[in-house]
Amino acid sequence: MKPSRDHIAACRECRAPICWALTTANGRRQPVDAEPSAEGNLAVTQGADGKLYVRSLTKAHPEPRPSEWRAMPHHATCPSPPPRRSGGGGHRARTQVRPAPWQR
Repeated sequence: MKPSRDHIAACRECRAPICWALTTANGRRQPVDAEPSAEGNLAVTQGADGKLYVRSLTKAHPEPRPSEWRAMPHHATCPSPPPRRSGGGGHRARTQVRPAPWQR
């Protein structure tokens, strides 16, 4: 199964056809290659609301369901992917204590 033309966009970096799908784990947008791939590690499906949803294929569920197709994440195939952003949840280690005047 292939995505409909309504879902296909172009990558900003390489101009390849991609689809934006929402991850089933946390609802974030993820770019996937528009062309199905036998080597893909993602399963993509179109929900009842018309949006595309993506989930990872795991050892517990290694094959796509009948309504899904196998796809590759576009970050894995893009010849010039954008730089990775940090998760934002990490804590930096303190290196020094900021001096402050003593108050009485």
